[in-house]
Parts: sequence; C-alpha cells; structure tokens
Amino acid sequence: MLTIRKSQDRGYADHGWLKSFHSFSFAGYYDPAFMGWGNLRVINEDRIAPGMGFGTHGHQDMEIVSYVLSGSLAHQDSMGNVTAIPAGDVQRMSAGSGVRHSEFNHAPQQLTHFLQIWVEPAEAGIEPGYAQNHIAPADKQGRLVLVASQHEADQPSMLWNADAKLYSTMLDGDDSVVLALDTSRKAYVHVVRGQVAVNGQALHGGDAAMLANESVLQLQQGHDAEVLVFDLAP
Repeated sequence: MLTIRKSQDRGYADHGWLKSFHSFSFAGYYDPAFMGWGNLRVINEDRIAPGMGFGTHGHQDMEIVSYVLSGSLAHQDSMGNVTAIPAGDVQRMSAGSGVRHSEFNHAPQQLTHFLQIWVEPAEAGIEPGYAQNHIAPADKQGRLVLVASQHEADQPSMLWNADAKLYSTMLDGDDSVVLALDTSRKAYVHVVRGQVAVNGQALHGGDAAMLANESVLQLQQGHDAEVLVFDLAP
C-alpha cells in the first residue's frame, strides 16, 4: 500500500519570524489521521528569519535530526556543543534522559531553511549525545546514502538510538535507485525539492509517500530532486 500526502495538505504555522510546514501533528496543528508513521513522529519544514530562532528549551527521549537546506543553523546545548550547521550538514541530537538547547539564524540577511525530524528512540533514558556530518551533493547523486542507522555494521554516516534507517539521495534525468523493503516494516519518502516518481507515482517538493506491506521502493524520473527515505519500525 502506498499513500500520497501532498505538500499543500500539511499543517502550516506562520509565526512571523518562523514559517513551518508540519507533515504530522505538532504544536497547534492537530490531525488524528497524521500523528506519525511507524516510529517517525515529526517532519517540520522550517524557515527562520534572519537574527531569529528558538530560545533555550528542553527535550527528552527523542532522536532529533536537523537537515539544513540553505543558510546556517547555530546550535548550543547543555552537553557543551556550540556549533554552526551549514547547508549540506546533518545534525543528530539524542535527547535521551534530557537535554536543553537553542537554535538560531545569526545571518543578517539570509533565511535558514531546514527540516526538523523526530524519531522515537529504541531505548529510553540513555545518556544524551550529539553528532554532525556533511554529505556532499556528489555523494548523493544517483544513489542512496545511509545517513543514520542504529547499527554500526550498516556503516551509516551517523549512529542513532532508533529502530530506523534514514537515507538521502539526489536524482536527475536517468538517475534511478531501488531499495528492498521488509514488508513487516514501514517506509516513508519525503521529497525535499524537485520532482520524482515514487513507485510510479509523481511527487513534487514537500510531497510524501507512506508505504506499508511493500517489498520494494523505486525512485526515478527525477528532475532536480532531493529525497529522504525512512525505513521504520511498524
């Protein structure tokens, strides 16, 4: 079964300094039909105005990923990390037993555009952790790059405390990728930008596909497409 969720059907919040699309119920947006998919709980597409950001706040028992698309995200947390996350970087924060952090756009004249992703943890109460990695566009072109996994043997870019795998790819022209799926699990495809065919269904930037009881995922007919793929616990 493959279910399409169009970009315009997502929740939307305009706070002036922050404009955010919500793929699943979040904060003031609530839709009981979209509370998450498998153990994927949040995908927010955020745009932060220059000089603005999220003040210090807390999280617990969640794997949180920031996938920066343009601009830069300044991060500071209670673990002692003070970093900049530029476009092309992926950051993972394991909130575990509890962490506090802030996120800001310090650029005077540039929006920060990024995806905020939350995945439920495999184990609660772990020690908080942090990782950050850059994935060059050339490495993602025409192939799936494993961004995060629970298992070191998978050789992901980053380890996380979640029964899930996160892949990234860029597709254009004749590029095509295929991923075998376990029919007992779920998969989720989020089109970051451009357009692409997901198992023959045409999707555009902001669109998503939810897959259950499917044995294969094929992405093809891309036009300047960047895509995230999640292999998820049911």
